[in-house]
Amino acid sequence: MQADALLTQDELDFIQNMQQMPQLNLADTMSSLLVNGDHRIQTLLTRLVANEQVTLQAQFNNQQISFPLQLVEDEFHALHLQVGSPEIYEDGPSRRPWRLSMETPCALRNTRGQAVGLWVRDISFKGALVEVRGPAKAPARFVLQFSPAGIAPISLHGVLRRRIGADLAAYDLGRTPSDEIERLREYILQAHREAHPELHDQVSS
Repeated sequence: MQADALLTQDELDFIQNMQQMPQLNLADTMSSLLVNGDHRIQTLLTRLVANEQVTLQAQFNNQQISFPLQLVEDEFHALHLQVGSPEIYEDGPSRRPWRLSMETPCALRNTRGQAVGLWVRDISFKGALVEVRGPAKAPARFVLQFSPAGIAPISLHGVLRRRIGADLAAYDLGRTPSDEIERLREYILQAHREAHPELHDQVSS
């Protein structure tokens, strides 16, 4: 190594190893948003996001994907626009949230982990289609755990919207706490990635 080199060979090797560590290269490309343009437009957009619900929307086949924008403050107290988890809707006679149809219905469970005779067949971040099995009856309300394989249980607060035949009931999930809805949205988004890899591959490339 030359005598006037700024870094030793060990230091260079350390930097190269750091750059090759995969966990340091997995920055969430969807989390932050850089807005270029007139400062007045940036100021207006920041004010809107601070006071109103602002979203970015995209159309894909018969689906509409809506990304909420939010303001976050960094350690230097600077404000940045950040993109939240998307809401996915299906177009049709009436727009409705994209529903994940469970390949195998998922049992809802109480806090002790016991099945209560209610099984989720379809679910969105707004509602669920529930199958009623055995002697159970469709309750007017429930607070139960939704725990599909591979994720920690999500606490759902359901309010009966309507009964469909003898063994199906539609529930509104609007009373579910926001942090649990966010986890449900992430789960549904992952399922959407698996159902539509052609879309998400384009986004990540």
